[in-house]
Amino acid sequence: MKHPLLKLTLAAMALLSPALQARAQEETDPPRKVESKSAKAAREAKTKTNAAKVKARAKAKAEAEAKAIDINSATKDQLKTLPGITDAYADKIIAGRPYLSKAFLVTKNVLPNDLFQTLRKRIVARQPGVKPQAR
Repeated sequence: MKHPLLKLTLAAMALLSPALQARAQEETDPPRKVESKSAKAAREAKTKTNAAKVKARAKAKAEAEAKAIDINSATKDQLKTLPGITDAYADKIIAGRPYLSKAFLVTKNVLPNDLFQTLRKRIVARQPGVKPQAR
């Protein structure tokens, strides 16, 4: 080679390339964020608030299910307490028992879909011999 500068550059690259590859493969931990006390307190308060909301929703759902009328075991008078349920609908519900799901009221043409949509949160179809799970 005629150019000494080129020789020197190639030699330096040959010596430094293993060190550069090793450096590139090293894993570095990202710098940790330092959280202020107020931010930490706010995050903990938000977590507690969310947990309380979840607990309240679960309690409300359990209460609603406890108050819901079971279409597989309700009497005619109990069924008539539901809005839109007449004597004829109550008789049709009783005649079509047992229901595997409350949606069967629509699929078996016992109730129109519009009426079912207004009642679906107020009714359940519990199966005989199956106990609800306690949480």
